[in-house]
Amino acid sequence: MPTLRPVTPAATTAPAPAVGAPASVPPESLAGPPGTAARGQPADPQKFKVTVGPSAIDGQGAFAGEAIPARRKIGEMRGEFVDMAEARRRARLAEQTSGRIFMVAISDKRAVDATHSTDPLRFANHSCQPNMVLKVQQGRVAFYALRDIAEGEELTARYGETHHAGRLTCRCGAPGCQGRL
Repeated sequence: MPTLRPVTPAATTAPAPAVGAPASVPPESLAGPPGTAARGQPADPQKFKVTVGPSAIDGQGAFAGEAIPARRKIGEMRGEFVDMAEARRRARLAEQTSGRIFMVAISDKRAVDATHSTDPLRFANHSCQPNMVLKVQQGRVAFYALRDIAEGEELTARYGETHHAGRLTCRCGAPGCQGRL
């Protein structure tokens, strides 16, 4: 018959290493490929490495940290869900203070405010000839490659209709640039 022992509180015991892993390997280094997470943790929405750096288009930009094949999901932009009235208020305030707006309308009634997000794709600049497309799917803002994207290339999307209503000069420099946002 098995012997019953009292359970030691979790705070006083060290976690057991994963099966087949040496005891010296920290648990956080056992994560799977990009986009996966440990059981009970949300998956990382970034499917490819994306970095942030100075942009020739405007301010900071998002850049491919590795080659990205055409038609593949690059990642997502997360943030706070707000109603459209609050989104407009925040956009006006951001325009007056920092000049940077990290907001995407996901419906006629709601938007995602990525101002405080750590997702690098929030820095994707507009281009009239983009290399990725922004898609809203089930309330999520996802980016997909329109063509093969080389490592180090700036990631751009066509913003479409914006609150600027044609008052902002486009700086993308692409052939056939529309000139205004």
